[in-house]
Amino acid sequence: MTTPAASIVVPSRGGARRLPFLFDALRAQTDSSWEAIVVLDGDIDNSASVVEAARRELPVSVIAFPENRGRSAALNAGFAAAQGDVLIRCDDDLRPKPDYVAANLARHADGVERGVIGLVENVLPETPYARAYGNTRDVLFREEAYRLPSDQRWRYWCGNVSVTRETYYRVGEYDTDFRAYGWEDVDWGYRLRQSGVELVFAPELETPHHIAAVTTEIRVKRAFYSGAAKQTFSAKHGVEVLGGRTPGAGVWGKLIDRTAQRDGLGRLLEKARRTDRALDRMPRWLAEKRVAWLVESAAVAGALRPQEVANDV
Repeated sequence: MTTPAASIVVPSRGGARRLPFLFDALRAQTDSSWEAIVVLDGDIDNSASVVEAARRELPVSVIAFPENRGRSAALNAGFAAAQGDVLIRCDDDLRPKPDYVAANLARHADGVERGVIGLVENVLPETPYARAYGNTRDVLFREEAYRLPSDQRWRYWCGNVSVTRETYYRVGEYDTDFRAYGWEDVDWGYRLRQSGVELVFAPELETPHHIAAVTTEIRVKRAFYSGAAKQTFSAKHGVEVLGGRTPGAGVWGKLIDRTAQRDGLGRLLEKARRTDRALDRMPRWLAEKRVAWLVESAAVAGALRPQEVANDV
């Protein structure tokens, strides 16, 4: 069997409906020198049968954990099994374009050590959340990313990136202290940058992402979990690494901090559900502000109450 040039590592949990779309995208690749390793982080929906069906015609293998161990553990298992010289990290809800493998290989063809970031183009259904906040913020997210200086690009290390095998093993595994949702990628990107490797954005690798956060409620929960994970990152690397907002700065900052200090995850989710029901009846500017208030408050609240984060996400 010929060793593939690229290995695509796909961590997945509850991905039985998502994985067929990813496999369709991989089936259409213009470069055939690849393998995909799907790591099931506890098979809760018979995803293994979906992967098994794909194996009949695609170079796909599966590693199935008997229980949820977290995304970092899934990524580590996938990369340990990878055979390619270029290692691609790909979430199960991405829909790569036909030149996805070829473009990743091209970015590493000159032998210069680098970390390659393809930003994602979030695809949202027509929900009140998408109309009020999600679609606009997705565009701003990418615009802000491309404006960053090179030494700050690690903040956008994500589920659509690649490095060479040599670079991955020099930087080391993903940190399993990031057990629940969020920040395992940012941590690895920061460590990559600290090792002296340049990180580059690859616009040709922007990839459609059928995002899970399609309501204010889901987005608020993820922001809360991400806020808790941020505390793990800050404890590991130092709070000064992140910089960011000044607590309580301005009227908006005071509102965010007051809400975060008062409300735990349950109360924030209750407010998010009410918000989702009301968004289409609000003026657009007010709807956007309402969602932003809850999302930003949840991120701060998660940092204040990391004990509320369960380890089963």
